[in-house]
Amino acid sequence: MAEFSGAAPEFGPVATPDARLRGEAEARQLELTKPAGALGRLETLGNWIAACQGGCPPRQFERARVVVFAGDHGVARHGVSAYPSAVTGQMVANFLAGGAAVNALARLADASVRVVDIAVEGDTDPAVSRYKVRRSSGSIDREDALSETEVRAALAAGKAIADEEIDGGADLLIAGDMGIGNTTPATVLIATLTDTEPVLAVGRGTGVDDAGWMRKAAAVRDAMWRARTHRYDPVALLRVAGGADLAAAAGYLAQAAARRTPVILDGLVVTAAALLADMLAPGARAWWVAGHRSTEPAHAQALTRLSLEPLVDLEMRLGEGSGALTALPILRAAVAALADMSTFAAAGVSTAAETAPAPSEVAP
Repeated sequence: MAEFSGAAPEFGPVATPDARLRGEAEARQLELTKPAGALGRLETLGNWIAACQGGCPPRQFERARVVVFAGDHGVARHGVSAYPSAVTGQMVANFLAGGAAVNALARLADASVRVVDIAVEGDTDPAVSRYKVRRSSGSIDREDALSETEVRAALAAGKAIADEEIDGGADLLIAGDMGIGNTTPATVLIATLTDTEPVLAVGRGTGVDDAGWMRKAAAVRDAMWRARTHRYDPVALLRVAGGADLAAAAGYLAQAAARRTPVILDGLVVTAAALLADMLAPGARAWWVAGHRSTEPAHAQALTRLSLEPLVDLEMRLGEGSGALTALPILRAAVAALADMSTFAAAGVSTAAETAPAPSEVAP
């Protein structure tokens, strides 16, 4: 198997969505046939989408695209997951066959799914392994996840994948994840960056029992100790305590923001990657919305760090992009409300100002 080895990507600060267009959207909201603010967050979401697209009214999303980053993690060999690592490769095949949750939800939400093998332990379909960096990332509680060359190749892979999708017409991106053991490095990254104690950050992942939770907490503690000196260096942090799939997702999210393309974030693993992406490309978070809040405690800590409020909270913890896809119809609703509603003038409906009594008519 030839491993992908791309040039180290260059990231930097990204521009914010268009403030002038956001203002136009806010003004249009006041002209629509509803009381001001009556649609709540649908209004602010619609305004954000207009600013991201650079046009008001905004366009409905025509090519929403999910990219699932698949990779195994050496730490899974030490009892931190309820499932064996072989499941990762099996699920990649399931994605390709259209049988996973992400496929079902994407069909409902009018989105398409792509899976990429970044670091699956076994062989996968050659169609998805073009960007494979290595077989499984290292066991981060006792060794680095990646070499310097590998972490930069993974970041380059994510950047290239974002470019491919946007150049191919994607107007909304979602990152998904698949990897047995991947909640352990995700928790390490989040807890390290938010200065959270391991016992407050570690969740049940795939559903480990109490003994598994204790093993996972110990692994997170040990990995955090190894990562502690790298908390201000996103590339080093991904190399030491992340993984190839997380680094690729970070590169993908950073490049999406650089290319002015909105993103719906998914759960714990993707949001961990987002924390690193926002360090790689400061300001990137302005191009993202949080699809949902996972039951994993570290996810809430990451959302707080990014100042993002999730759109739904349904006690989900699957990953794959499932939470983001569940939230996608909400973004579609925000676009429809802002773009397709009639204005008061066009509909011949009186505004509140027109129906209010004149000052002289108001009883003392």
